Amino acid sequence: MGNYNIERFLNNLAVNKQVSAATQNQALCAIMFLYRYIVKREIKGLSYSFTKRERALPTVLTHEVALTIINKLSGKYRLIASILYGCGLRINEALKLRVKDLNLDNNTLFVFRGKGKKDRYTFLPKSLNDNLNNQIEYV
Repeated sequence: MGNYNIERFLNNLAVNKQVSAATQNQALCAIMFLYRYIVKREIKGLSYSFTKRERALPTVLTHEVALTIINKLSGKYRLIASILYGCGLRINEALKLRVKDLNLDNNTLFVFRGKGKKDRYTFLPKSLNDNLNNQIEYV
């Protein structure tokens, strides 16, 4: 096969078969491996490169939808969901919170070893102070 046939094959995968970017890249790697180690010939001048994966935008809830969901919860689950939404925490970060991480006077929250094992501070909504105080007294 020449470059034309290789390019035609890879285009067929992308356009007609509609395979994912990862499959297209795997096919290109397989062809390159075949030529380099089996045929013992380098492919030169191929006008086809690795396909970049399409980055999906995250799905974000509107403020109203988030509040509707939080209002349907009760007890500690409502508090956790409020902290997740109000402070922008990940689930694991919220579940690992300790009392000493809360600073209700300054309305700040210390996130210990969050994503990437990094520490950070974030803001704590004032509306959560009463619920947090009640939870602290309860435990």
